[in-house]
Amino acid sequence: VQLVESGGGMVQPGGSLRLSCAASGFTFSSYDMSWVRQAPGKGPEWVSAINTGGGSTYYADSVKGRFTISRDNAKNALYLQMNSLKPEDTALYYCARAALLVSPYSDYPRILYDYWGQGTQVTVSS
Repeated sequence: VQLVESGGGMVQPGGSLRLSCAASGFTFSSYDMSWVRQAPGKGPEWVSAINTGGGSTYYADSVKGRFTISRDNAKNALYLQMNSLKPEDTALYYCARAALLVSPYSDYPRILYDYWGQGTQVTVSS
């Protein structure tokens, strides 16, 4: 299993970036996927998740309305479109292979991770 992120960089507040994750070594279309970030000196923070077909997406409150997760199963690729970026979005962003456990009692799935990429750095600064 290999997950390779790209698309990070430095951007001014209010700007946009599109992260990509190229997946290989497994049947991409059979797995849920997720984005997780880690800011300097902080623990990992879940950002977003998507189910196998792309029909169900989930977002952390901190990014809802600004970020959009998507996938292209024909290209074995996962994406994260990030708009209206804020300095607090500065972090190392990882894509991860996941399993989403959806409950009717919660708006958010429980997420189990098994493989991670190496991450791509996003820095939002003026």
